[in-house]
Amino acid sequence: MVPIGLTETDLGQKCPLCRDSGSSFYLEVFFECRTCKGIFRAPEYLPSWEDEKSRYEEHHNDVLDAKYQQFVSPITSSVLRDYQPESLGLDFGSGTGPVISKVLRDAGYSIKQYDPIFENIPEVLEHKYDFIACCEVIEHFHNPEKEFHLLKSLLKPGGHLYCMTHIYSPEINFDNWYYRRDKTHSFIYQAATLDWIKEMLEFEGLTVQGRLIVFTKS
Repeated sequence: MVPIGLTETDLGQKCPLCRDSGSSFYLEVFFECRTCKGIFRAPEYLPSWEDEKSRYEEHHNDVLDAKYQQFVSPITSSVLRDYQPESLGLDFGSGTGPVISKVLRDAGYSIKQYDPIFENIPEVLEHKYDFIACCEVIEHFHNPEKEFHLLKSLLKPGGHLYCMTHIYSPEINFDNWYYRRDKTHSFIYQAATLDWIKEMLEFEGLTVQGRLIVFTKS
C-alpha cells in the first residue's frame, strides 16, 4: 500500500518523517535519521507506483485462509477486546485481501476500507473513526510524516491506531533481513522512531507488543 509519496526534488538524505538529516546505513540505499532513528530508502531507490501495484497484485491473499486470519489476529483480537460492534473502524491500506475487514464484519463490526491503489475512495477519509487498522502498511509509506498526521486526524478522541510492522533492532542482520529485501519497504521503524512519533504527534499512549503497535489519541 503506497499513499502519495515524495515529489518535488525529493528529499536527498533528509528523513521523510522528521525532516532531519540521515547518515548512510546500508549501501547508500538506506539511511538512518539522527533524530527519530527511522531507516529510510533514498529517494532514487523508491519504487514507482506501477512497480508497487504490480508487486501487491502478486499477493494472492485469501480472506478465508485461517493462517492469514491468524496473522492479523494481533489487530483483530485487540479491536474485539477494546471496542463494541457499534464502533466505526477503518481498514487503512486494506490491499487486495482485506482480511481484517472480513474478520471484524463477521463479528458484527462496521468497518470501512481505504487503499490508494485498490480502494481509492477519498470520501472514506472525510469521516472520523473509533479505531484504525494498518496491517503491514506503515513500512510502505514514502511520506510517513504526512500519513501519520492524516491517520491521527481521522481518529476520534480516545481512538486507537493499531499498526503491525516488523521493527528493526541492532541484533537483526540487516543485509539478510527479509524486510530489507522487499523493494516496496520504504521506511523501517526502530523503537526510538515509535517513541518520536508518539511525542511529536502528541499521542496520549503507545504500546508495543512484538509486531503490534498501538497509538492512542487523547
